[in-house]
Amino acid sequence: MVADLSAFLGESEKHQASIADYERYGFGDKPKFECVIAEHGSEAVGMCLFFDSFSTWIGRPGVYVQDLYVSDKVRGLGLGKKLLAHVASIGQARGCAYLRLSVDADNVSAQKFYESCSLQWSSSEKVYAVRNEAFFALAALDAK
Repeated sequence: MVADLSAFLGESEKHQASIADYERYGFGDKPKFECVIAEHGSEAVGMCLFFDSFSTWIGRPGVYVQDLYVSDKVRGLGLGKKLLAHVASIGQARGCAYLRLSVDADNVSAQKFYESCSLQWSSSEKVYAVRNEAFFALAALDAK
């Protein structure tokens, strides 16, 4: 489904993760993420991948949604909202007080969807990222 998501966004060439990566990091003693799956009939048609977060401003734990995807075959059935609500419920049961996510700047339909689910765009923040070789170069500065 993540490959379907990257294709939907027109970014298939950016998708580097393998099934082995998901198995390595999503299972075991300390999984790095969790994922809930939506089914329609007996077919997996949606997923919400998330992990724990913490806000120093709020002073409470939260949930960060990395990816939310619903197959275009079943969009409009409310599965995306159900997935988000389920993840929020999991977080609430663990003492979380918020849910955060980032959305692709060009994915206007997703932005409208999140707003319809009561999520608000934060104009006071920008997302920065460092990846691959630049990430390793940054980490190497710690040894110097």
